[in-house]
Amino acid sequence: MTANRAAYQPGQKSPSLDVRDAPYPSPGADKIVVKNGAVAINPIDWLIQSRGDIMFTHIAYPFVLGSDVAGEVVEVGRNVTRFKVGDRVLGFTRGSDPKINDPAEGGFQLYTVLRPNMVSHIPDELIYESAAVIPLGIATAAAGLFEETELALDLPSEPAKPFNGKTLIIWGGSTSVGVNAIQLGVAAGYGVLTTASPKNHKYLKSLGASEIFDYKSPTVVADIVRALKGKFTAGAMSIGQGAAEKCMEVLNNSHGNKFIAMASFPVPQKEPQGMVFFRTVIFFASWIISFKMNGLFKGVKSNFLNAGMITNSNIGKAIFVDYLPKALAAGTFTPGPKAEVVGNGLEHVQDGFDAHKKGVSASKIVITL
Repeated sequence: MTANRAAYQPGQKSPSLDVRDAPYPSPGADKIVVKNGAVAINPIDWLIQSRGDIMFTHIAYPFVLGSDVAGEVVEVGRNVTRFKVGDRVLGFTRGSDPKINDPAEGGFQLYTVLRPNMVSHIPDELIYESAAVIPLGIATAAAGLFEETELALDLPSEPAKPFNGKTLIIWGGSTSVGVNAIQLGVAAGYGVLTTASPKNHKYLKSLGASEIFDYKSPTVVADIVRALKGKFTAGAMSIGQGAAEKCMEVLNNSHGNKFIAMASFPVPQKEPQGMVFFRTVIFFASWIISFKMNGLFKGVKSNFLNAGMITNSNIGKAIFVDYLPKALAAGTFTPGPKAEVVGNGLEHVQDGFDAHKKGVSASKIVITL
């Protein structure tokens, strides 16, 4: 029998991962098994590790976290026709979804079970560490841009659709969600206006953003409003702390779709002390009430999004099946952000968590296997 190993999160708020032998997963009739060549780290991974008592409380420990994988198909369920053994793929894992809750579908292991509608073929020239940066970022961006409860934009295509005259605002363009949202927006026919540190402006321009603004500039909102004069907005996606508030200011002073798809949850500037769960809930509820009331007054609607929204909707297929494989093969979609490899082997996943906590800019922490 094939041997598997995994980096387990032992329990709620356990400070370090436990790398040990794991059951080899079976794909069942409708899934595939991938031998991972690289996995990527996302903030949600180490946030669950440190705050498992207040987020993803459904998880049954010990558990295998990890959302981003790239590797080679080694088993195919009998009902799966799109993949064959030996195919090179990237995949968005769904193990931590409340309705799934299965460590076999977690990323931080040698072999992972994937759902075909969350998997894309990758070209031979694309190395696994570069492919692994894509899945969660593109899934989150797609949920915000295309789901009916969010911005509900036109879907992307390869080749890209012609410019439709509407401008999409993406606050936080150099993030892992932002770099994917920019490319999806352009492929769907929208002009993209985004924000980032000046050092990342050239990079975002290469991805298709038409205008980029320094998010730290004291005049950034006024500058964006001025740039949007005479234009019709397609709405905004907010990524990062304070982004939603800035987007509301912009939309309040522009014409078009006054809707914000929010990819980031607000967090207290200072760690709540004592009764953490209740203090966090109170902070979050207060922020939501204040933000929604402000939006009601200004005529700006908003909604929080999560990548899991696309798992069972037509958006998942539209991105991972219909669009991304073609765009990667054509070279019109750039894997992003840049992969920053911090080690080889599951023993380095915790190192990846620690490195990510220190902060990244236009890059994503990756572990090769």
